[in-house]
Amino acid sequence: MAEAADSLPPAEVLLSKRVQEMVINQEEPPHLYICRKSGEAAGEDQEEGDVSSDPLSQIPLIDLSILSSSSSPSSEHDGELQKLRLALSSWGCFLATGHGIPSSFLDEIVRVSREFFEQPMEEKRKYEKGVEEFEGYGADPVPAKGQPLDWSDRLFLDVYPEDRRKLKFWPENPSFRDVLQEYTVKMRMMTEAVSKGMAKSLDLQEDCFLNQFGGKAPLQARFNYYSRCSRPDLVLGLKPHADGSGYTIILQDVEGLQVLKGDKWFTVPTMSGALLVLMADQMEIMTNGVFKSPVHRVLSSSERDRISVAVFYTPEDNKEIGPEEDLISEERPKAYKTVKDYAKVHWDYYQQGLRAIHLGKV
Repeated sequence: MAEAADSLPPAEVLLSKRVQEMVINQEEPPHLYICRKSGEAAGEDQEEGDVSSDPLSQIPLIDLSILSSSSSPSSEHDGELQKLRLALSSWGCFLATGHGIPSSFLDEIVRVSREFFEQPMEEKRKYEKGVEEFEGYGADPVPAKGQPLDWSDRLFLDVYPEDRRKLKFWPENPSFRDVLQEYTVKMRMMTEAVSKGMAKSLDLQEDCFLNQFGGKAPLQARFNYYSRCSRPDLVLGLKPHADGSGYTIILQDVEGLQVLKGDKWFTVPTMSGALLVLMADQMEIMTNGVFKSPVHRVLSSSERDRISVAVFYTPEDNKEIGPEEDLISEERPKAYKTVKDYAKVHWDYYQQGLRAIHLGKV
């Protein structure tokens, strides 16, 4: 058995191949992609069905236009702020509407993303990264030994500030570049609105989180392509984890993303024009644990492929962040320390299948 295991291809070899290639070649998922026990998915689905039939178990919906409008009635404005606080302290995420980005433009983002992944492999390889590198086209760097691989391909790009962009990894298709540049501008506007809304929901000065992030807080875009999988009962598109950014804004074309609440998984629905805003570890630290950074994952599917675009909003490099002073009291003592460059530490733990949030605790 040991000899047979030794003869199996290592992660470095598997990650040099694209999941799309394996699907086109009708290959079964290799051993390192298998992360679930047979029958586990069926049991979870049964539990999830019982829970999601409860209307109170649905992922909250927040209208950002109410939060940012000076003309909204005060009762409506205050009510939406209360909904936001409750959403982020219980779920750690919400579906955002009223963000000012037209549905037609979000459809365009999905379209250019799909166009990129549907190109011939030799065309996509122009933007390929090494198996140990992060930015570019391919898969995440090789994880720690024993950690499963994700059934997905991705294009990861630094998009803001502009001096961080490595244009050699940006697809040369003019429509892709134009759309991504415009989306970056819209994401900067949305992160400002969300950050101010979160601060006001906690009765804080509205710029406090923006000040912690910094005026040149990086935005990184991850375009994900989840190929069909012949064994969705054994393989995940993306393994369970919490993000190490401040928070993440996610666009998806079909369902597949799930969020863990309590001990049960909930599927994030697709809704035309809505974007998921998902708290990450650094936002949990800044709010002294009031807002939660939820564990989430992506299921694989034998019936359809899936596109998603995640934009990560992270504090500036070398910038210290910590709990807002007004969120520390006798009733809620300081739970987190001041940290710097947390995302880098988070990544080291992520590669081992672990969370890093405990490192920020007092």
